[in-house]
Amino acid sequence: MSFTEFIEESKKVVLSALDSLDYPKPPNIEWAEPPEKEYGDLSFRIGFQLSKQVRKKPSDVASEIARKANEALAETKYIASIEAHPSGFLNFKLKQDSFYSQVLRIAIKDGYGKIGIGEGKRILVEHTSVNPSGALHIGHMRNVAIGDSLARIFAFASYAVQVLNYIDDSGLQVADVVVGMKYLGFSEEAPAGTKYDHYARTPVYVEVTKKYDQDSSLFQKRELILKQIEDHDPAIIEFVFRVTDRILKEQLKTCWRFGAYYDLLVYESDIIGTHLWSNLFEDLKNRGIARLETEGKLAGCWVVTVKGESEGEDKVLVRSNGVATYVAKDTPFAALKMGLIKDNFYYSQYLVQPNGKQLWRTMTSGGETNQSPVPWNPEKALTPIDDRQARLQRIIQYILSQLANQNMEDRYVHVGYAIVSLSQKTAQLLGINEDREETVEKHIITMAGRKGIFIYGDDAMDALKTRAMEETLKRHPDSKDSSWLDHVSEKIAISALRFSLLKQDLDKVIVFDLEESLRLVGETGPYLLYTYARASSIIGKSSEGQESPEAESFGGLLKNESETDLGKLISKFSIAVEKSVRMIAPKWVAHYSYDLCEAFNKFYESNRVLQEPDLELRKARLMLVLAVRNVLQESLGLLGIEVLEKI
Repeated sequence: MSFTEFIEESKKVVLSALDSLDYPKPPNIEWAEPPEKEYGDLSFRIGFQLSKQVRKKPSDVASEIARKANEALAETKYIASIEAHPSGFLNFKLKQDSFYSQVLRIAIKDGYGKIGIGEGKRILVEHTSVNPSGALHIGHMRNVAIGDSLARIFAFASYAVQVLNYIDDSGLQVADVVVGMKYLGFSEEAPAGTKYDHYARTPVYVEVTKKYDQDSSLFQKRELILKQIEDHDPAIIEFVFRVTDRILKEQLKTCWRFGAYYDLLVYESDIIGTHLWSNLFEDLKNRGIARLETEGKLAGCWVVTVKGESEGEDKVLVRSNGVATYVAKDTPFAALKMGLIKDNFYYSQYLVQPNGKQLWRTMTSGGETNQSPVPWNPEKALTPIDDRQARLQRIIQYILSQLANQNMEDRYVHVGYAIVSLSQKTAQLLGINEDREETVEKHIITMAGRKGIFIYGDDAMDALKTRAMEETLKRHPDSKDSSWLDHVSEKIAISALRFSLLKQDLDKVIVFDLEESLRLVGETGPYLLYTYARASSIIGKSSEGQESPEAESFGGLLKNESETDLGKLISKFSIAVEKSVRMIAPKWVAHYSYDLCEAFNKFYESNRVLQEPDLELRKARLMLVLAVRNVLQESLGLLGIEVLEKI
């Protein structure tokens, strides 16, 4: 039972009235909630939609529809009244007794809020996809949070979702790390106690990028290494695979800690090794999609020209020296995902993840099977990549459209998002050197990976966990259960980071503030966990709540504003899920979760629950608490936030 059923019943009554009045039917009946509660629970702007067609005032149209619709009112299940407003809106009020009884009866069950719009259609979500050249920083963590949450939300909406992680083990950053270890004296082994991916990023990668300014000969060494990797030169390839594998496994540990898991790792070196790119490149040339520049600064380069896109070097597929660019390397994987080229991979089981899910990887040969564990050619492929790559993604979409002879923009979807910056206070707390004018603007620290100005995802989670531990100990000074304290602090830290990365519009720059994200009041992950724990505490203290009584008549007992507002919000969970799916944005579930917590705390502060003397009303309110607890667990789960029974 959801608010959507009330909307659909209201639409059905209106459509029947339109038939009786011989009025045209609009393609979509637009709905909203009235600005004032006295007008009802639902509003259609049908008077405005039909006014010009029937040549009547909006108010007259609405009045006629209301008069005819009211004739069928007795047959409706959830509509208490239908009234026309002088402005031309049609307002509906709920039958609160039957509606809230049904909501409470169903909302306490597992899976409440699931919707079937996916109908089993296949979705591929590719996220993380960080070069195995160093640890994930907090900007990468936004990618992980968005991708993982979208995968969870689409699965909840009945899509068949599988998650990919693209391993760019043959790019510039990997070559930079190899340069450091082969030519600048950095050991292949990390110092004792240092996480290997941290060591690879700092000092190796950061120091190597500084050395390029001092020794131009290093560029030639990097180009040589890139060519050796592309050619799978035995002199270097085993070393590269060994180092990148160690880095990758540490990256995965960070992602698992964050709650993200995968189905398949796709290696760029395997795309090269199985000739996916070389075969596709020949096809692009033969079909005229790629062309050779013969003059100007790009002479000798193979380029693709996209109508409507400005000219620039990022249209280059292959440079004059024969080295493929980023867009060229990304295109064969995109084409493979969409079923536009043949799959030449072999596949092998890589490892079992902490959640028990088997993780597979691509291989150039051998392996266990040549059948992909992830079927290609889905109905839609989602690829979260920050907005700085938007042009490259449009070029890839264009190439895919040319290959498929159809527009692929709705199937191959770039989920763009803005970067993550740091508050100046957080940067100082974590020891980030912001004494660089180009990185500081309005007390915001812009991260710069090549300059070493960033916060590792691991360090952000550790810092949040330390602060969470301090606050938890204040609340439980006599606690002797160190494992419980560690678990609670860890989950609070993850909730703080995840929610701060998901609650904003995707196109808004996030200014991450460590202390702000940990607040127990306001729009934060810990506040949501605290609210869930409060609801759990109420249920735990009540035998009536634990019995989960049927709610056939409880809806009629919930009459005050805080009760009905909360009940109505519970019924709108599926609407938030559907909106996140249609808008491809987790923020709608995040906002819903916060709104539900706000409504619950308002209800709890103004109503007695355990102390309510009226037994039936006490049971009704406990049912309301049970429903909130269950729905909040579901909604937070879609954000990758694990609930806590006690904080």
